[in-house]
Amino acid sequence: MKKIALICAAAAAVVLLSSAKKDDGIMTKENGAYVINTTELGKQVDGYVGPTPLKVYIRKNKIKKIEFLPNQETPKYWNACKKHLQNKWDGMKVSEAKKTEVDGRTGATFSSNAVKKNVKLAIEYYEKNK
Repeated sequence: MKKIALICAAAAAVVLLSSAKKDDGIMTKENGAYVINTTELGKQVDGYVGPTPLKVYIRKNKIKKIEFLPNQETPKYWNACKKHLQNKWDGMKVSEAKKTEVDGRTGATFSSNAVKKNVKLAIEYYEKNK
């Protein structure tokens, strides 16, 4: 009987440990803000040349800032896109940002669309995993 109880307890421990949330490196906490890195989330989201990863900072259910990470986009177009979009979501509640259609940068359409898609992916991830 003791063997069966011991086996059941071990099996329960394995189930609990395997169902624990894994640290996937996508969402971290920094200075009280959740930071969602879209490098992995958005690896299939391409601008004109390739992936356009971001870090989206969320504190108290509001977007604090968007940080543009290194990529292979053409600097002239990427900088124009960055200048145009970087602060568009600042201060928005997550629920509002999720619904808001932000205008992209004319002349940098592919890059703009990729940035907007990465922000949406970050918001969705945040909502599912906070």
